[in-house]
Amino acid sequence: MKLNKKSAAGLLIRYVYAGLCKGRVWLNRTSSKDQDLAVYYGGARGGDVGGTLVKVTRLQKVFPEKKWGFNVVYNLSNASYLTEQAIRSLKRQEIPIVHNQNGTFYPAWYGGNCDLENKRMSAIFHASDHVFYQSKFCRDAANYHLGERKGPGEILYNAVDTKLFSPVENKRTSGPFTFLVTGKIDQHMWYRLESTLLGLRWASKMGKKYNLIIAGWMSSDVRRLVGNLVRKKALANQVRIKGAYTQSEAPEIYRNADAYVIMKHQDPCPNVVIEALSSGLPVLYSKSGGVPELVGDEAGIGLKCESSWEKVCVPTPKEIGEGMIQVVSKSDVMAEAARRRACSMFDISYWIERHQELFNQMFNLSK
Repeated sequence: MKLNKKSAAGLLIRYVYAGLCKGRVWLNRTSSKDQDLAVYYGGARGGDVGGTLVKVTRLQKVFPEKKWGFNVVYNLSNASYLTEQAIRSLKRQEIPIVHNQNGTFYPAWYGGNCDLENKRMSAIFHASDHVFYQSKFCRDAANYHLGERKGPGEILYNAVDTKLFSPVENKRTSGPFTFLVTGKIDQHMWYRLESTLLGLRWASKMGKKYNLIIAGWMSSDVRRLVGNLVRKKALANQVRIKGAYTQSEAPEIYRNADAYVIMKHQDPCPNVVIEALSSGLPVLYSKSGGVPELVGDEAGIGLKCESSWEKVCVPTPKEIGEGMIQVVSKSDVMAEAARRRACSMFDISYWIERHQELFNQMFNLSK
């Protein structure tokens, strides 16, 4: 694939930054190791927008990052900057590595060199002392694309603050039923919105006038495509577009909806689905990737969809429209099931506790 200037610049920045992280690891051998648990996040940064950034922020609140004298490394597969040389240096220093494994690279979603990216990811995947897989799908994808791992690991789903993301008390019952789509949508993810809008149109033709909120960052090309399709299908009165939002604004976004829609092909373990469940929203989803594990049998409706590493697969507009109608008819029961599932399986307290246990275990082994 020929790189454009933007892609080439991004690769150069990544290469330089990985070099800085390698230097930090190498110089760490000359630092006095902290006598208490000291975690380094391998160059991953925290923030308020995006699943990885939010995850690092959550961890840093409990385990503040130590960039020198660290004695445990926490690496995230989708924000990994540790080269093979850095990994070898960590091994020589006998510093344990905990790895969080999300998705892998394959042609259905990635237009670059999948083999090269998977090779880079596999180095730390196999070198780590313990792996947290974000879902069973993530584990299976890693074993398939990176090679079966021999070391210890476990499934640890992403988490949510169930007190912050909570259902609206005495929620309104009047007005059109409102579905919600969120996320960062670039042109290669346009199919997510296109399929949902066409499903909404199919339901409208059946006399079901539901509303749809689209919230999150969209590229200028996707905004244009959305506008064109909304006009062409006469959906202007049913579709509301909101811009990008921060994590602190997210709970209110969910509270303005009655159900959540995600048609992303083979999504590994989307935070947005867990946040929707915690907010008491039934989920209509493409039955692929890790989403079926999150939603279960009672908190939403999964639409049959082919699994493929080579191409994007998505339900038809008719299937999506029929799914919308089913969700509406069972929304009260599904909403209660969604909230129960989030509180029992994805509350952030257990997620933090499990990290604490493993970090302490790794730290004690490194003494």
